[in-house]
Amino acid sequence: MRTADLIIIGSGVAALQLARQFTADKNVIIITKSSLGHGNSRLAQGGIAAAIGDNDHPFYHFVDSVIAGRSMNNHQATLMMTKEAPQIIRELETDGCAFDYEKKDTLALGKEGAHTQNRIVHGGGDQTGKVLMDYLMQSLPPHVDIFENHYVFELMTNEDGSCFGVKSKDASGIHEFHAPHTVLATGGCGQLYSSTSNASSVTGDGMALAYQAGAELTDMEFIQFHPTLLYIQKKPVGLISEAVRGEGAVLIDEDGTLIMEDVHPLRDLAPRHVVSQTIYQRRKNGENVYLDIRNVVKFEKRFPHITNLCLQHGVDIEKGRIPVAPGCHFSMGGVKTDMVGRSTVEGLYAIGEVACTGVHGANRLASNSLLEGLVYGKRLANHLNNRGTPHFPSTEANEKRPPLPFRLPSKTEIQERMMEGVGIVRDGEMLFNHLQWLESFLPPSAWREYDLSMLTFEQMTRLFMLQTSWLITRSALDREESRGGHYRSDFPEEQLDWQNKQIIRQRTLEMGEFHESVET
Repeated sequence: MRTADLIIIGSGVAALQLARQFTADKNVIIITKSSLGHGNSRLAQGGIAAAIGDNDHPFYHFVDSVIAGRSMNNHQATLMMTKEAPQIIRELETDGCAFDYEKKDTLALGKEGAHTQNRIVHGGGDQTGKVLMDYLMQSLPPHVDIFENHYVFELMTNEDGSCFGVKSKDASGIHEFHAPHTVLATGGCGQLYSSTSNASSVTGDGMALAYQAGAELTDMEFIQFHPTLLYIQKKPVGLISEAVRGEGAVLIDEDGTLIMEDVHPLRDLAPRHVVSQTIYQRRKNGENVYLDIRNVVKFEKRFPHITNLCLQHGVDIEKGRIPVAPGCHFSMGGVKTDMVGRSTVEGLYAIGEVACTGVHGANRLASNSLLEGLVYGKRLANHLNNRGTPHFPSTEANEKRPPLPFRLPSKTEIQERMMEGVGIVRDGEMLFNHLQWLESFLPPSAWREYDLSMLTFEQMTRLFMLQTSWLITRSALDREESRGGHYRSDFPEEQLDWQNKQIIRQRTLEMGEFHESVET
């Protein structure tokens, strides 16, 4: 058993920002199921949104975020994030993070969908995530211990329900880590879908772990599908950043006709759910959709990573047409937290995409994800640094659990069924049928009854994928309207009585048994 003052599960931007800002006289343990820095943060192409332009203001950034979020945002949290964004950028810039500059002392600012201003700070052209992660990894202090290739399969809780650590598994066996503060920074759940921009490790583990531990989760039905994944031989092979459209690229059909011209006032820079649904309907009708990049000045220089990606897959950049299709990109929902990242379970926190802070509403504004990780990583560090070291009992409720008694479906089958039943366009019948399929393997009431320590990494992944898929599907079935990343063809309009109404899922302990409760 290892003890620390702080345990962080995950190693993306939010995790590293927290670790580097946590007080130097305390011990920090980072646990990651792959290698340090592997995940979505490194893949981020676009950049970090911040109102630092001469004609920009954090309030404008806030308004754009709320419009994109279809008024589902927590306004206080969103405004605080946009207000803190310029200072975050200035700190990173001063400390030597290698952002791109338009000229000396003037950061280059890009524009992306649903933004009314050029406010996207980027690095390496279209490699902002890599630049930022390299900087954060290099600046980790010596009091941070890193455990790689450790799969966390359980959050440890006392009889009073508070969290005091985790159980993990690696090649050598089972391990326990105890701390008064445990932070989920595990990222989202994009790999639940067959078409996705997400890293292979992003399978919804943190959401399932939090739910098992009794934390509240919310907004799980809101899944963002990115409009433009490079689509080769009927499968996605990489992301084409929205910044490409921000630099002048447009979406066209086989004949070269603009497909967004009469769909939305912002045309190709409309909110992501609008563009994704438009491309989805075109492709469903048998049409191919392309990104026309001929108007982008010096495309290869501005987007070196995307250029290489296209060349690797035989796309001729000189012809100016990149074949694209939508894919799962981001989860707006997750572990419900307050303004500093506290969950509803004592001792358990969540930051980054695994959390639902309310800053994204029903649809995340482009380039607010890296920003959220940086803001909440710093905010949680400040909160914990200003607290004394709490006393925490580290005695788990004594219970012997049987091994998992049922077969798990394959990862591919889960992904394909999620894409078909809970994808870009949904309806009640599809959702109900998918829910029944999920529950045929794993009734929600039985989730915490079994000993997971004997499972392989691959089996744990499939189990957590099933659990998080159930959370998304059940919530999507409950919300009988369309809003942001949640589109139901049987309820195609936004409903006023659903505005600001959240679906909250939590497993609560009553009379010795776990029950699922829903609050709207």
